Amino acid sequence: MFAVIKTGGKQYRVAAEDELRIEKIEGAAGDVVTFENVLMVSGDDAPLIGTPTVDGASVAAEVLDQARDKKVMIFKKRRRQNSRRRNGHRQSFTLVRITEILTGGKKASKAAPKKAETVIADEKPAVDAATEPEAVTPLFEAPAGTADDLKKISGVGPVLEKKLNALGITQYAQIMAFSADDIERVDAVLDFKGRIERENWIEQAKTLAAGE
Repeated sequence: MFAVIKTGGKQYRVAAEDELRIEKIEGAAGDVVTFENVLMVSGDDAPLIGTPTVDGASVAAEVLDQARDKKVMIFKKRRRQNSRRRNGHRQSFTLVRITEILTGGKKASKAAPKKAETVIADEKPAVDAATEPEAVTPLFEAPAGTADDLKKISGVGPVLEKKLNALGITQYAQIMAFSADDIERVDAVLDFKGRIERENWIEQAKTLAAGE
């Protein structure tokens, strides 16, 4: 048995136990959500075609995760104007698992309660290698004063900011003053492969330092 639903302006063919990514909807992991816009239901009997939706039909699903997709880079340039702008965008989405296809006005059953996780006393939580920066030897002496928000540089997130801080890079002024040798050393330690020049960090740092 399968159904065709519409959500987020898109149509999806779904069956029980299917997992799919849809445009972001409200709900936390473990919540049960119901899709009322069912365009077609097909099973053992003749398919039900909606006009535009099937009366009394719905599809229930469990929210598995709220996440964001890979970053898409947007680059704009104006000829002979010395103007370049680079921005990133990460599209939010919701991952759901289809649990039931309902007809005749039936209601979705409630989700099974989650099992409580057993916590061992005095046990330290595992460190996520994706979020915890590796220990590195500082390349620069961090200047005195308040650290700048390096996350404002396109392509720099919380994890990368921590890595840059660990190298002694805490302010826009340092990045503005990068020499070719400085860029090469940072590239080598963080395995950037030319990222600083490719994403034009120096110009971005100048713009941010000027408060634009």
